[in-house]
Amino acid sequence: MARFELKLPKMGESVAEATITNWLKEVGDKIEIDEAVLEIATDKVDSEVPSEVSGILVEQLFGKDDLVQVGQTIAIIETEGDAPQAKVEEQVAVPAEVTEIEKTIEIAQETVAAPQDFSGSDKFFSPLVKNIAKEEGISTAELDGINGSGKDGRVTKEDILKYVEDRKAGVITPKAEPIAVEKTETATQAQTDTVNDTTTPVAPKVAETAIQKSQQAVPVSVNGGDEIIEMDRMRKLISGYMIASVQTSAHVQSFIEVDVTNIVKWRDKVKTAFEKREGEKLTFTPIMMEAVAKALKDFPGMNISVNGDYIIKKKNINLGMAAALPNGNLIVPVIKNADQLNLVGMAKAVNDLGNRAKAGKLKPDDTQGGTYTVTNVGTFGSVFGTPIINQPQVGILALGAIRKVPAVIETPEGDFIGIRQKMFLSHSYDHRVVDGALGGSFVKRVAEYLEAFDVDRDF
Repeated sequence: MARFELKLPKMGESVAEATITNWLKEVGDKIEIDEAVLEIATDKVDSEVPSEVSGILVEQLFGKDDLVQVGQTIAIIETEGDAPQAKVEEQVAVPAEVTEIEKTIEIAQETVAAPQDFSGSDKFFSPLVKNIAKEEGISTAELDGINGSGKDGRVTKEDILKYVEDRKAGVITPKAEPIAVEKTETATQAQTDTVNDTTTPVAPKVAETAIQKSQQAVPVSVNGGDEIIEMDRMRKLISGYMIASVQTSAHVQSFIEVDVTNIVKWRDKVKTAFEKREGEKLTFTPIMMEAVAKALKDFPGMNISVNGDYIIKKKNINLGMAAALPNGNLIVPVIKNADQLNLVGMAKAVNDLGNRAKAGKLKPDDTQGGTYTVTNVGTFGSVFGTPIINQPQVGILALGAIRKVPAVIETPEGDFIGIRQKMFLSHSYDHRVVDGALGGSFVKRVAEYLEAFDVDRDF
């Protein structure tokens, strides 16, 4: 039998590490070649790590939520064959020893006696448990009420972490900590004694401490029909990114209405032939992306990023396309060198990234390196929007819904009212480095390219 090291694969030039989110196979499970062994997550996308061999999973070197560097061994798979085992076992021994040392330290932290910090309780709590309780705002009354699974009912690290998890999920309601009579009497006596010494009374300090504890333990008001749901990992990341972007960039918006009647007519005319010849559906998105890429070449000042007091002019035009996932989260895969693609290439890139985003098959590198972003708010019927900039970029364009509207049509014979297909372009840009002249001129150029679309062009 041979032992194969499953390593965290390279996931793109800009990705150096990933977090293990779930083991799909357990020790002892049989694994086929190319079968997914575990799920990982980077700061942008989730993906799976497949096995390069068939065999039995004999060791997991990392646990759930552990951070792993690219190239590190994450599991050992036993395969049939006569390959030498010594080298693998030698490498595996190190993390095993480290794990054992960490476990010893943890046990020591749990068992070493220390002075009680939680007055009013007759129970013993390890320093580790008390530190967790202090960080989570757990009162003495709450800590006393936790049923310990350790020796003599001692509260272990696992016990308090489970309590904290249930507390956050609303499964249990924190107990308010009463101020013991003895404590009040002590405070009163201390106040009386210290008045004679003209020092600060103790009673206000006791009251202040009680208020702080009550504030920490205030339960969230939940009605019978309410449901408490913790954000998933990606939602937390998105939340952090959006807040950081608003706090970083001075957002300004410009809006322009575009007549896309010619584009609608042309697409209706060629979409069937396009799909038959190319095997791809032709949507409006690649047509819009083509116009944005052209405009970025005309206005390279929009194809930049900001790093502190420095502006970085990007050589390549890499268009991010914001996509909504089935679970409601958002992801931004990137079309690399978009200005070098013809319409067929753009359509294939858009469809490929969009389909893989919906299926959860994007690779970490698919979301890296964007220089400008486009989001299609019209997909959900919005006429226009005010999108948040994808840092460290300086602009993002929102495509509104295409609608039939009455419009003034100018002809040599005079003006008349007709039905036209129109949409709004909403451009958000960073006013720290992009002024209104540039931001407005850029979105106007995109509109000009769309309105000048050649209806006789081939695809």
